[in-house]
Amino acid sequence: MRNLVKFAGMAVLIAGLAACDGNTSDKAAADKGAPAAAASTTAVPVSLLDGKVAFSLPQGMSDQSGKLGSQANNMHVYADKTGQKAVIVILGDNTTESLEVLATRLQDQQRARDTNLQVVTNKSIQVNGQTLQQYDSIISSAGQQAYSSIILGKVDDHLLTIQISLPADNQQQAQTDAEAIINTLKVQ
Repeated sequence: MRNLVKFAGMAVLIAGLAACDGNTSDKAAADKGAPAAAASTTAVPVSLLDGKVAFSLPQGMSDQSGKLGSQANNMHVYADKTGQKAVIVILGDNTTESLEVLATRLQDQQRARDTNLQVVTNKSIQVNGQTLQQYDSIISSAGQQAYSSIILGKVDDHLLTIQISLPADNQQQAQTDAEAIINTLKVQ
């Protein structure tokens, strides 16, 4: 359970830092690869756990795991070149606690760090016949707001945590963009 709390905390921290990163030196380096990225007009498929977890990233997002996560710690990070849009996937140790209990604990931890936390939804969803928990909120970090959609599930004896973090300037658009990613999710 401590590992889940640690990984969830890391995910929130990384998403907050990525959303608030205004580092222009990275942007100049990223712009050098922009023509190749602009040529792609389709979603980028992602497959983990030998295909047991799959989803598609929107155009402009790419694997940043080498910078912020690694295969060794079972954390995968996908982000756009600005770092404001991110999808973080953590494959942690399985737990006997229910997904609802984990989502409630996550909410309590976020509320302890952010008294202005706005919970959008905390509900069970069905993906390929499996029950997952979706917890959406608006979190504040360093004066900026981010829309966070977290999916919790148990897949292949792992606790799966997927956090989608998007700028919350336009909550409706952020929610639509997060749902578009979630709608591509496949679990076996």
